[in-house]
Amino acid sequence: MSSRERILGRVRRALAGVRDEDAPVERAYLREHGQRSTAQTVDLLAENLADYRAVVHRCTAGELAAVIGRLVAGHGSTSVVVPAGLDQGWLAAMDAEQVADRAESTPHELDGVASVVTGCAVAIAETGTIVLDGGPDQGRRRITLVPDHHICVVRVPEQVVSSVPQALERLDATRPLTWISGPSATSDIELDRVEGVHGPRTLEVVLVSGDRPGAEVDAGER
Repeated sequence: MSSRERILGRVRRALAGVRDEDAPVERAYLREHGQRSTAQTVDLLAENLADYRAVVHRCTAGELAAVIGRLVAGHGSTSVVVPAGLDQGWLAAMDAEQVADRAESTPHELDGVASVVTGCAVAIAETGTIVLDGGPDQGRRRITLVPDHHICVVRVPEQVVSSVPQALERLDATRPLTWISGPSATSDIELDRVEGVHGPRTLEVVLVSGDRPGAEVDAGER
């Protein structure tokens, strides 16, 4: 008997008679903290992303290509990883070399690429979290962990939810989910913050809508 089987056996014995295994699980927990309009939910997402030191940009769909081109150039990137299903129109104003997301790419090769541009599966306002699920416009998990600069496009309002429970309803638990709350950061026992250990040091989130004029929020603005 494996260790896993022994542990699960103990759990089953401890729970025996506690509840009917076939009974539905009660899910009466709070689904979101307060009622907000769509605009307020998107504003909360921008505020919490900035709290985690992400740089947030807002633009219309017509401005998106120019914004991405400016962000790539501003970072000094000469190469960008591109998921296979990313809308090529998003990259129309970008001069950097496009590197395809390939299964055979090595970590060393990805480390030589400066930036990555992706979409997302959902964005959570209350936690300032972007969730990727490996969809066609997001690519393999590693392309968002190795390059130093991640540009993530969020379509608003359709990809924005208030809370984690609402996000979970949209996600497939069998897919490779990556939950991102700001750029990669960790602290040692003396609370010295180090960025870039487990992923990109710079996260830029573009909130793109059909009609909202461009604006920006970063960690220095509230």
